[in-house]
Amino acid sequence: MIAKTFQGLENVLAEELTQLGANNIQVGRRMVSYTGDLEMLYRSNFQLRTAIRVLKPIKHFRATSADEVYEAVKAIDWTQYLSNDTTFAVDSVVYSTEFRHSKFVAYKVKDAIVDQFREKTGNRPNIRVSNPDIQLNMHIAEYDCTLSLDSSGESLHRRGYRQEAVEAPLNEVLAAGIILMTGWRGETDFIDPMCGSGTLPIEAALIAKNMAPGLFRQGYAFEKWPDFDAELFEQIYNDDSQEREFAHHVYGYDNNRAAVAIAERNVKAAGLTADVSIQFQDFADFTQPEEKSIIVTNPPYGERIKPEDLLGLYKMIGTQFKKQFVDNEAWVLSYREECFDAIGLKASLKVPLYNGSLECELRKYQMFSGRYNEVRSEGRQIKSDDDRRQMAEKRRFKERRSFKQGLNETDEEFEQRFERLKEERRERRERFDRDSDRPRRFNRDEDGRPRRFNRDEDERPRRFDRKDDRRSGGFKKGGRDFKGGDRDFKRGGNREFKKGKGRRYEE
Repeated sequence: MIAKTFQGLENVLAEELTQLGANNIQVGRRMVSYTGDLEMLYRSNFQLRTAIRVLKPIKHFRATSADEVYEAVKAIDWTQYLSNDTTFAVDSVVYSTEFRHSKFVAYKVKDAIVDQFREKTGNRPNIRVSNPDIQLNMHIAEYDCTLSLDSSGESLHRRGYRQEAVEAPLNEVLAAGIILMTGWRGETDFIDPMCGSGTLPIEAALIAKNMAPGLFRQGYAFEKWPDFDAELFEQIYNDDSQEREFAHHVYGYDNNRAAVAIAERNVKAAGLTADVSIQFQDFADFTQPEEKSIIVTNPPYGERIKPEDLLGLYKMIGTQFKKQFVDNEAWVLSYREECFDAIGLKASLKVPLYNGSLECELRKYQMFSGRYNEVRSEGRQIKSDDDRRQMAEKRRFKERRSFKQGLNETDEEFEQRFERLKEERRERRERFDRDSDRPRRFNRDEDGRPRRFNRDEDERPRRFDRKDDRRSGGFKKGGRDFKGGDRDFKRGGNREFKKGKGRRYEE
């Protein structure tokens, strides 16, 4: 199976799968692969907090053309998954120089399935984009293709408890991933001083009580599969043996009354009114909590929500942390470096995360009384060993984002693997150029790099035949004039347009 997630949450998802009992866990980019039985497939959809969707691969193959994709898909016996009365849809994700349009790949997969049924039965299953019986996913990385059944259907971030949302709401999967990254599991009070529609407080309460995020979902794609085991899934759904009591409380605040009303409705829909309190309050009025607490918040970035004084907002956040949150820890997800600078506090941990297309950072602030240098001189530990390890991982994420595999890989091992990757790519390109009947897009040199055409030696006709500082077609260098038909174009000055058959631009 393959569980998809956001970039930056892969290790959190792998930890969830380990606790779930999955086997052969391997972390990739925006995904984690693993093995398990049918119960594991159902539990993955129902219990994983940081998975966007769960895929069950049908076939892995290599293809260098759309026709090869068509033939490979058509070779599958589709009667074990579909019938003439079944509706299906195909979603495709493509990272390839050969396959440039994901929709085109999806059409080839659809054509292969439909043609197989027509040849065998004289009839065909229908396509339905919205809520199909079977959802297929095609993933292509260069020439490596994976065709999978989508067991989730609608994205797993759509928990089902959200009744309404404010502008720019935080994704539920990202919110759960952030909370799990902090290490908080309900040991203290939880505070979000800018809660918006209440996503962070609700996800925090679900984590603290260990309630499955799928409790509120209306359904999953695997429920329409021919081999769906309704009795097994009902047993998983009704199993609350892992849920626990939450001895503390979750607080959400916002200075927007409409957002507070929306958050209250969402909390009520999730059945968490006893554990989550939403109140109207500006963070500038925040006071020191009586109990040990953690703050996790996602302030505006100035992208979709634009406060009047963005940097002033972040300066106020830093002031409140320092004065009203002593001996606790706070976590802030934001986008702009100048916003973090305005907070004015030294972060003990910085974790890169993507919020949509924005490359953000989640920063941890350990609050203490006194000055930073005084605390260090006293020998008090500000950064934990785990913080130092994660910071080292973050630096390598920046430096070797596409290739670095982990902290156990030395620089020498990385360089060796990087050279192997380049060699494999060069061999793959040469093999493709040798086996393909198409003319090559570039004339490459002996090192495989595109060679620039020499206009003096190249036999191709040049677009402009230059002679004595003149171009064909009436162009002249400098203040050039162009004459064509009834029109005269003259360069420079303010131009006046005159109507008529013979149009003229004049100074």
